[in-house]
Amino acid sequence: MEELIELRQYIEAHDYDKALELVADLEEMSKDDKLNKIYSYGIVLLVHLIKQQAEKRSTRSWEFSIYTAIEGIQRVNRRRKAGGTYANQSELADLLADGFEIAIRKAALEAFEGQYSDQELRAMVDPEDIQTQAMELIQR
Repeated sequence: MEELIELRQYIEAHDYDKALELVADLEEMSKDDKLNKIYSYGIVLLVHLIKQQAEKRSTRSWEFSIYTAIEGIQRVNRRRKAGGTYANQSELADLLADGFEIAIRKAALEAFEGQYSDQELRAMVDPEDIQTQAMELIQR
């Protein structure tokens, strides 16, 4: 909110260079917020895809979590007025790759009732395959 007050002051003072700098900062903050949300949804998506692959089964609850994570990613990533997306395919892939470590640790707590460490669970899955599957689901 402080930024909007500052922006108004710059405009009223006809200091358009500073106003434009602040607008650029606000745009960057907005994109960072969107990417953080996508990252969080991506971790949820990865956790359930890891559990599916490791346990070679699925549950309705996991499938619903996958569905809601995909919907969340797609909704947050969509630029409503300007069109397009906040994160391109490469950025989405990077977010999923960055989140995989957290996802494997969380999945280790949940898969097989937590009996395997994250290293042991990692040996049971193919990280590239899971990330590719996640990207394909997001792109639908």
